[in-house]
Amino acid sequence: MKIQKAISISAGRTGEGIRSDCFVQFTVTKKDGIKIELHSKVASLYGHSIRTLVADVVHSYGIINAIVKIDDRGAVPFVLAARVETAVKRAFPEQEKAYYTDNKITARVNIIDRLRRTRLYLPGNEPHYFLNAALHKPDAVILDLEDSVAPSEKDAARILVRNALRTVDFGTSERMVRINPFPLGKKDLQEIVSTNVETILIPKCESALHIQSVEDEIEKCLKRHNRQHQIFLLPIIESALGVERAFEIATASKNICALAIGLEDYTADIGVERTKKGNESLFARSAIINAAKAAGVQALDSVFSDVNDEEGLRQSVSEAKAIGFEGKGCIHPRQIKIIHNAFLPSPAEIDYARRIIEAYYTAKASGNGVVALGSKMIDPPVVKRAEKILMLANTNTR
Repeated sequence: MKIQKAISISAGRTGEGIRSDCFVQFTVTKKDGIKIELHSKVASLYGHSIRTLVADVVHSYGIINAIVKIDDRGAVPFVLAARVETAVKRAFPEQEKAYYTDNKITARVNIIDRLRRTRLYLPGNEPHYFLNAALHKPDAVILDLEDSVAPSEKDAARILVRNALRTVDFGTSERMVRINPFPLGKKDLQEIVSTNVETILIPKCESALHIQSVEDEIEKCLKRHNRQHQIFLLPIIESALGVERAFEIATASKNICALAIGLEDYTADIGVERTKKGNESLFARSAIINAAKAAGVQALDSVFSDVNDEEGLRQSVSEAKAIGFEGKGCIHPRQIKIIHNAFLPSPAEIDYARRIIEAYYTAKASGNGVVALGSKMIDPPVVKRAEKILMLANTNTR
């Protein structure tokens, strides 16, 4: 690569309290090859492998003269590679090539109606949250590229998230990514569709056309990378217009697995303050639930933002469950077990579900066309709900 003048640029994070990350100062020069200056507590053990990785990233972009200064705060290889790549691309915006870390994780076969009681939001530019997320066993992890990432760091976050999806073992958790609204969201999709992402969260969704635009871009990205696999879509309704069009949105694609509501933006849109009791959003939440159920997909509640109010969270989940929601967002791992426990069916629900299943299959075995339990008729939707209750009852409390 021909250099007209010296370029110096940085990427990453440093300072007290920063961990599992690094800061890269990247300066392109006109001569003297690649020089790497490393400051790390583990330099004596891993200095050679760190320098080798950094040099490999830089060389992969055709750069032969540069000074790379690294302040390492415990960054694992995929983070280090992402930070160096970000610095290179900030210096040379025309670069589109991705430096891929090893793809260690293979995507599991996805199930459209899998449990989504909890989805844990992880800020996309803070890698230390990624590494131990699986230990908390949320049903899903959301690597967030939208609200939790500053505008100046969107480019860095999407590279970091791409590498994390290829490298980090998130266990049994569904791997979700919340992209930015278009047009910025197109750049997000171009980075992550080639990875092991399972579900794309579409924020501020207001129409079926919005869904189609995202789906079209996903198809383009899959073809570009010569990949064929299903990626589910999870629209987030965050406005009055989105609520009015909820059923249109829920039925816009066969890949939609659920509808979620985002109450911070919704309450701002209708000009009211969000409260813990939630009376101001009851209409919108009910509309989302009704639209989701009519479309045959899951309905997921918004986050409970006070991480210190555990009793308030329990009450919020109980109320959400009572009106038909099947999951709730999490902004802290300590919320996960509380939500899972709150979504467990009661002993009475379990007993009634067992009796429904027994009556249904007994009637089928004897050839009866009509199935009843007491004075109530049992049809397939009732049986399906009973089966879901028993599935939840058999799920280990986490």
